[in-house]
Amino acid sequence: MARNDGIDRTFARNQDLPTLDDVAKVQEHNEREKDSYSNQDIDTTQTYRNIHFKAPTDSYAAMFDQMIADGVISTRGLKADAVKYGELIFDVNSAYFHNHGGYEYAKQFYTDAYKAAVEIVGGEQYILSAVMHADERNRAMSEALGQDVYHYHLHVVYVPVVEKQILWSKRCKDKSLVGTVKETIMQVSRSKKWESKVALDEQGNPLLTAKGKKVLRTSYSVLQDDFFNYMKAAGYTDVERGERGSTEEHLTVTQFKVAQEQQRLEDVTAQIAQTEQALGTAQAAVEKKQKELQSLQKQTKEQRTAALTVQEIRSMGKKTITGNITLTSSECSTLKDYAVNGILAKAENSRLEDKLQQAQKSAAVWKQRYESLKEQVRPYLEAVKLAPEKVRAFLDAILTRTWQTRQHDQPSRRNSQDMEL
Repeated sequence: MARNDGIDRTFARNQDLPTLDDVAKVQEHNEREKDSYSNQDIDTTQTYRNIHFKAPTDSYAAMFDQMIADGVISTRGLKADAVKYGELIFDVNSAYFHNHGGYEYAKQFYTDAYKAAVEIVGGEQYILSAVMHADERNRAMSEALGQDVYHYHLHVVYVPVVEKQILWSKRCKDKSLVGTVKETIMQVSRSKKWESKVALDEQGNPLLTAKGKKVLRTSYSVLQDDFFNYMKAAGYTDVERGERGSTEEHLTVTQFKVAQEQQRLEDVTAQIAQTEQALGTAQAAVEKKQKELQSLQKQTKEQRTAALTVQEIRSMGKKTITGNITLTSSECSTLKDYAVNGILAKAENSRLEDKLQQAQKSAAVWKQRYESLKEQVRPYLEAVKLAPEKVRAFLDAILTRTWQTRQHDQPSRRNSQDMEL
């Protein structure tokens, strides 16, 4: 058995090929077009064991141009500096294959991995090349076991595309077609192909920041999950989801360090989303306590100022030999100010106290009048409460009689006026 940490992990990585020079270098490496390589672990005597699941029919760039000519892909609206090529690398630590039978097991594994790549890319027609490398030695394991152990992994070069619907514009003569789908194209687009997805919690709900914004999972993390889930569904249940550190054996030092930092960032992002919510609550509590503290500090300052004022007054002056107290001009001026303010405050307090006493006396008088009036009308109120209908009839009778009397008096007054005239 090979040395291993006991955990076998899948690994999937996507890298952009932004320039034609990058594309050419990847092609030279993947297709083994060079006579010698700077990577001393490449054993050219074993290159014949490399397996193409899809062999290129021309250079990668020429195949890309042919795909445009055949209408397989479209670069409509694409910027000149847009990324048009990508490469997927699928991998599992070398010990996994060594412990499961080596080369033959790796062939089967990457046959299934290629099927996963087709789904991830969106179709085999967008793949330029897919090759399993079996000619790169794992130097550490080879030296430890005293035999050649090869690091099997899969390179898939592809064109990133997304489906885009082209709608009929307002210039269309048939107005009934405006806004409907004119054609569907497969547009080359690296950014839309690898858009980040919303991160979910254990209950399947979106993770939110303290400001309510959704936390996004990087496209790399999504790729890792998709590849792991596909291989697990294919029957490879003895591997776990990959961590970037598990592929150190075939990455450059710089790539490895970058990968480690990216993995650390992904792991921390979800934790930040959860802690930000708790932080928001804690921040509110801190602000509340700060306001309370400021209030207490203000009260303390006022009390300290008052205490200092009293202390200053008491400490003013110096005793002379005769027992008298002498003051400096500054102390005398300060003491006068305090005295004047004290007298004014005392006078104001006296005025307010007199006003309060007058208000209290006035309130007492009105209260007495109210109680007396209330006592006078008590019988009437009780009568109304006991027999409201009778009281109402009694009052109506009095009003009617008064009205009749006035009507009877009016003719007599007019007659007297006529006689006087």
